[in-house]
Amino acid sequence: MSQGKIGVSTGDLFPIIKKFLYSDHEIFLREIISNAVDATRKLQVLAANGEFKGDTGELKVRVKADKVAGTLTVSDNGIGMTREEVERYINQIAFSGAEEFLEKYKDNNAAIIGHFGLGFYSAFMVSDRVEILTRSYREGSVPVRWSCDGTPEYTLDDAEKEERGTDIVMHVNDEEKEFLEEAKINELLNKYCKFLPVEIVFGKKKEWKDGDYRETTEDNVINDIHPAWTRKPAELKEEDYAAFYRALYPLARDPLFHVHLNVDYPFHLTGILYFPRIDNRVELQKNKIQLYCNQVYVTDSVEGIVPEYLTLLHGVIDSPDIPLNVSRSYLQSDRNVKKISNHVTKKVADSLSEIFSGDRAAYEKKWDDLKLFLQYGMLTDEKFEERAGGIFLFKNTDGNYFTMEEYGRLVKPNQEDKDKKVVYLYATDKREQHVYIEKAKARGYDVLLLDGQLDAHFINHVERKNDDVRFTRVDADVIDKLIQKEGVKKTSWSDTEQEEARVLFSPPSREEGVAYTVTFEAMGEEHEPMTVTRPEFARRMKEMATMNPGMSFYGAMDDHYTLVVNTDHRLVRAILADEKEALGEQLAPLHVEIQELERQKSDLEASNKGKKEGEIPLADKEREEEYDKSIAGLKQRREALLAAYGKENKVVGQLIDLALLASGLLKGEALSRFVKRSVELM
Repeated sequence: MSQGKIGVSTGDLFPIIKKFLYSDHEIFLREIISNAVDATRKLQVLAANGEFKGDTGELKVRVKADKVAGTLTVSDNGIGMTREEVERYINQIAFSGAEEFLEKYKDNNAAIIGHFGLGFYSAFMVSDRVEILTRSYREGSVPVRWSCDGTPEYTLDDAEKEERGTDIVMHVNDEEKEFLEEAKINELLNKYCKFLPVEIVFGKKKEWKDGDYRETTEDNVINDIHPAWTRKPAELKEEDYAAFYRALYPLARDPLFHVHLNVDYPFHLTGILYFPRIDNRVELQKNKIQLYCNQVYVTDSVEGIVPEYLTLLHGVIDSPDIPLNVSRSYLQSDRNVKKISNHVTKKVADSLSEIFSGDRAAYEKKWDDLKLFLQYGMLTDEKFEERAGGIFLFKNTDGNYFTMEEYGRLVKPNQEDKDKKVVYLYATDKREQHVYIEKAKARGYDVLLLDGQLDAHFINHVERKNDDVRFTRVDADVIDKLIQKEGVKKTSWSDTEQEEARVLFSPPSREEGVAYTVTFEAMGEEHEPMTVTRPEFARRMKEMATMNPGMSFYGAMDDHYTLVVNTDHRLVRAILADEKEALGEQLAPLHVEIQELERQKSDLEASNKGKKEGEIPLADKEREEEYDKSIAGLKQRREALLAAYGKENKVVGQLIDLALLASGLLKGEALSRFVKRSVELM
């Protein structure tokens, strides 16, 4: 048995750090500036503790690009480093000075950003050579210059530097010259450094003068060192929250309201979350919450910190207790993440409940924007559903709002069907379904407006949770069958009469992917001669499939409609009377022949009743096939006559088109033909 130590070659490690440590090369600027901010904050801590008695001066971090020299320099006037500290913190990879400093000054609340000690080496992702020129705050310290070309070899010499602090000089390589462009640097500073706690200066401010922008003598400070979320709620007014939202999202509409997060135990968490005004486009609203760690921007992908449905919110979350990977580019899971997620969820739900209880009228005014948040949460998080279920609102087509409990009490007396289920009628488009809405209201029914992106999923969810509730769209059936009561009148037409009329009244196939079924109901003389309905189940499944790839089977189905013919209407009866007069002589012999063949087939089947398949004579099987073929041929002839008559009969076409028009289904060329035919019939 032998013992030893695993050797790690820095020659192998350096290329990995340079190429693969960070997911995006642009991160280097955030890391270098974060280190400079750390050095500055450390000096503030030492000054506060009396360990540094000198004049701190104006503490700033400066960024300078020199396109001629090909260098990008980040300078600070923080604590600087001695030769020994450079040896310790720079030459020993992953030895974090911030960790050591935090341990020593753990009772001081100054935020030190650095964590792993690798951030400095991100500079080599974009640089051929990196130099450090530094002078420690310590009395009598000697400035030193460290230089490295990205190999394990480096130089460390005494240098000239009058002021305390550190300059990081990056000699940018040819492939990364974009990082010397002013516009690119401004973009990165605004993305990663906008709210750092030390002023970040990039050049001088410019003003418009004599037809051009010219530099002034004033420093161009790009960040707000005291953003709203770092302040106590008592210090802020509504206009402060509004101004901060505009700083985060300059082009967005004003938000509905905000939730201020401020937690010290059992974890540290600050932030401000805003409820934006949205227009049902779920996917476009995600990735709007920005995650910070001690005011350093980390990511806008926060699914691990807040539940997915709350990623629709906008704003900022900042916590030093959120576990990040070594490159600070994504989250690592641990118990703190779950605790933070639960707290944010509870805080949001409590804030909504407070608004609902305190000013319901204001809550209702904001409901159309809030609805999507609550639906998304209630569909995906059972605990959130428990908290938010009492403040979820239904809106009806008259613009009135009800909690789910209130609405159930309102409609139960009149909208309970014969199976003791309360039927919630709804519309998805007030204009297109206006005819159906009015019919339902005339019957004394109330109609909800469910026109949101998640409504189809949500009503399925409510039905699963409540066995005594059923949702039905107002155009799913004729008015007498929308809410099935006892004693519904049935048509007196025979099966044969319905079979023939089905051919006569079949809507012509105008669109690919659209299918019609013709049915017959005795709806009374006062109702329309024909009505188009759309079966609830198939339509709802198809709508849900648009947001659920796992339901692609339903998404591929035709749009299915039902043309319901009112057998009581005088126009329908008149059409059938005219048809019998026009086609009677041609159809009568076909009827007789079909009936005779069906009788003969029935007699043949009766003679073989009870026999097994193998016991039936082959001749009988062949005769039965002949009967079927002959009957089918005769029916085809009958259907051809009826279809031709229906096609040429302008009243038939007019009644079908009127039904389609009332349903918003008559468009394009078909609508033009309808208008022309209407004029001809007048």
